[in-house]
Amino acid sequence: MPAEHTVKAFTEDLDKIERSLLEMGGLVEAQIARAVTAVAQRDSESAARIIEQDSEIDRYEQDVQEQVERLFALRQPVAQDLRMTISAIQIAGYLERAGDLAASMARRSIVLCETREVPGLYALPKLGDASHTMLKDALDAYRDRNIDQAKSIRHRDRELDDMYVALCRELLTHMLEDPHRITPGVHLLFVAKNLERIADHATNIAELVDYVTTGTRASEDRPRGRGFLMEGAPSPDDPT
Repeated sequence: MPAEHTVKAFTEDLDKIERSLLEMGGLVEAQIARAVTAVAQRDSESAARIIEQDSEIDRYEQDVQEQVERLFALRQPVAQDLRMTISAIQIAGYLERAGDLAASMARRSIVLCETREVPGLYALPKLGDASHTMLKDALDAYRDRNIDQAKSIRHRDRELDDMYVALCRELLTHMLEDPHRITPGVHLLFVAKNLERIADHATNIAELVDYVTTGTRASEDRPRGRGFLMEGAPSPDDPT
């Protein structure tokens, strides 16, 4: 009976960590969707709420870290359970960074609200929807331990990179045509870069699905940091 009780408590601890991660992921998903809408609709009130709620994501990350530390101290997980707990810390980190990027987009949207003309704004929701959907699907793949779905996200990351490059080219064209478009164009370039980075974090989460399930690490052959803000260089808004 004591052994059964220990196993049950261990399983409950693992389940609690996973629930916290998925709740955190749901909040980050919502923040990203709201941030894209705030930029597209130039909604400063919504942007302010996004910025305020970013601290809740930080609390979730801290909570996951504390749960994992407690699990290591009391349960000493091994094999797949060990991989799950290690991955939980990594996923929480990716989600926290994605949340920071959403808050950064919200801050830029407040600046854009004061701009008379924002070139290329119509194309942003498509990139935002693709990035948001990738994160949602990555978390679903993690929840379901769906390796095939996780692998498909890796391929979609390349497609999103192409969308990002196309948007950057359009924005740069607008900026070259009219100097008054440079300031809003630069802000949109960084918003687009943030969405590209969120998709990278989604891909990182998807790659952990295979690791948690089989113990196999994904190869490092996918392109990173592609685009116009210097090849391989992070956006100034990226907390990594």
